[in-house]
Amino acid sequence: MPGWMAAGAWGLLAGAALVLGALVGYFVRVSQRGIAAVMAFGAGVLISALSFELMEEAYARGGFVYTAVGFVAGAAVYTGANRLVSHRGARHRKRSGTQQPSEAEHGGSGAAIAVGALIDGIPESIVIGLSLLNGGVVSGVAVAAVFISNLPEGLASAAGMKKAGRPAGYVFGVWGGIAFVSGLASLAGYALFRDVGAGTVAATTATAAGGILAMLVDTMIPEAFETAHDFAGLITAAGFLASYVLSKLAG
Repeated sequence: MPGWMAAGAWGLLAGAALVLGALVGYFVRVSQRGIAAVMAFGAGVLISALSFELMEEAYARGGFVYTAVGFVAGAAVYTGANRLVSHRGARHRKRSGTQQPSEAEHGGSGAAIAVGALIDGIPESIVIGLSLLNGGVVSGVAVAAVFISNLPEGLASAAGMKKAGRPAGYVFGVWGGIAFVSGLASLAGYALFRDVGAGTVAATTATAAGGILAMLVDTMIPEAFETAHDFAGLITAAGFLASYVLSKLAG
């Protein structure tokens, strides 16, 4: 299978977890505490992956300067984009409770939530494609981390969308579309960067890592802490350890 096709397929697989999570969140009654626990675990998985996979890979390829500049740039770009969509009604897009506004309460919030969810998913998907540049073999840890973290994202957000009165067509249209774009973003991560210098790849990888970390703090961790605050830290640590062990076994 050509590299670009493999990158797209792996990105689509990881993105499909969003749809799977949305199906559970929309049709199955899951307690908010349960959703928060899964969200905390997914956050821990991503924190570990960006620490021991993405940042280490970026540093090995391009050194400290490219890695640091890319990391800060990624966090800044994500924060700016998130601020824009948040002011348009997407601030609570990953909340499973009643925090999400309905269209009647905040006109245009439906589109803002869709755009916000797309912004959240792009950095994760790009790193899957970038991982294929390292010998033509995808990072199983990166794919697993994104897949595991996407499940609670889709679950919590779909539950919140349903409570805000959004129809099933909107919910699954959003997550199905983002799963498809995840495949395209992963493909782009491979195709656009396979012939560029190591420093550019390093900076791009670190940019994605910075964006992911900012996304976690802005959107996932608040949901995890609000209803599982007594155990949120412990569950997050469990997710971190699981991803760390997986990275060592894969290495």
